[in-house]
Amino acid sequence: MDLHLSLDATRGPLSRQIFEQVRDAIVDGRLRPGDRLPPTRRLAESIGVSRNTVGAAFDHLTGEGFLVGRAGVGTFVSPDARFDPITDRTEGRSPVRPGPYWRDQPPAPVLAAEQPEYDFRTGIPDADRFPYPTWRRLLNGVLRPSRLAGGVYADPAGHPALRSTLARHLAVSRGVRADASRVVVTSGVQQAAALTCQVLLEPGDVVAIENPGYLPVRRALEAAGATVVDVPVDEAGIVVDALPPRARLVYVSPTHQFPLGVPMSLPRRLALLDWARRVDAAVLEDDYDSDFRYTGRPVDPLHTLDPSGRVLYVGSFSKTMLPVFRLGYCVVPSGLVQAFQRAKFVADWHSPIPDQLALAHFIDDGHLDRHIRGSRREYQTRRDRIATALDADFAPWLRRVPSVAGLHLAAWADDTDTAEVEEWVRRAEEHGVAVQSLASFAGGSSVRPGLVIGFGAIPRSLIGAGLARLRGVLPAR
Repeated sequence: MDLHLSLDATRGPLSRQIFEQVRDAIVDGRLRPGDRLPPTRRLAESIGVSRNTVGAAFDHLTGEGFLVGRAGVGTFVSPDARFDPITDRTEGRSPVRPGPYWRDQPPAPVLAAEQPEYDFRTGIPDADRFPYPTWRRLLNGVLRPSRLAGGVYADPAGHPALRSTLARHLAVSRGVRADASRVVVTSGVQQAAALTCQVLLEPGDVVAIENPGYLPVRRALEAAGATVVDVPVDEAGIVVDALPPRARLVYVSPTHQFPLGVPMSLPRRLALLDWARRVDAAVLEDDYDSDFRYTGRPVDPLHTLDPSGRVLYVGSFSKTMLPVFRLGYCVVPSGLVQAFQRAKFVADWHSPIPDQLALAHFIDDGHLDRHIRGSRREYQTRRDRIATALDADFAPWLRRVPSVAGLHLAAWADDTDTAEVEEWVRRAEEHGVAVQSLASFAGGSSVRPGLVIGFGAIPRSLIGAGLARLRGVLPAR
């Protein structure tokens, strides 16, 4: 590897400076045991000193036990040179501070860092079900100059092949009719929401959002300076009569409301579109978990019912494939295409092209459809087991919210309060069970107490034992 050294003839012998800087790099962990150092000739040329000067410093480091030489191979950091990393010298002293909004935000979640024994958290698919060999083959097939346009930067809105594929896929699977030119490839729904904020909103604009709802989108709206207004959700979806009349945008998940799981009724969907027309607002529709529907007829997206072009339709492949891919999309009205393209360019120029091309093949070759069908069968088995247990074993404490899709179930705790439900969650965690309260998905307003129980991450074989442990932490009734 290249080695950065800063030398100054006024600070003493150059060989001593090289010795001290390499030694410090080893002690504070920047150079690790086994790391190979540059050859003395190349390092001498790069820092403008004689080879003998570098050689003398390396000899000193070897004599002190920091380096070891291997004849004919090179010079390496000694396997015995193991040190605890030293804290950054500027830590705690820098005057640079985050803006007011970011000072009080909770830590960003890192779900992969937690490994509960019984994982009933939401938003996590079964990673073991993903066809890794197929994806690896497709990805290898596109990693060539002819497929990557010479390796230069590409269209911010996405690779034409994937945009065309997504337009066909959404038209067939969800009835969403849109030209490929209106499809923008994003890094998940969160980036789609952030781009929407940049394109449509000014600081202080009012945005309505479901409560309880998807908090990462709420955070994106708040970070953009929007005034976020919580709107309650009932068994028919967002309560349209409670929407603020000054709202410029409303975010909804009508197919499978997150986290309650209820679909928005047709009268409510039509009322929402009529409201948007009357107040001149846009609608950000998150088609959350629509691919995993187990019973009933498909629910038409708002986008297909919208005659006025006010709906921005967003989705992702985080649940149908894997969250780590960070691939999503936004179908925007034709008048917003250029603005979204520019906003995407400002955000990150474009999403990774190899992944986009691999996804296009994954969809076109039928792999996505087969993966969803197989996963849906497995998830339905898990869902049915949890639903049966909630209706029977948990009846004194919880009442299941009817739901026909998704990777989780919600349940009301009618005879208790939010504080007690939070205590249930805490005690369950102590017993190795990860479950979430409905309050953890609330924004600034309170919601009815209850639990949300996911089944994407927990193997079928552990569901019974996990629910038994959860049942064991509930109070006697």
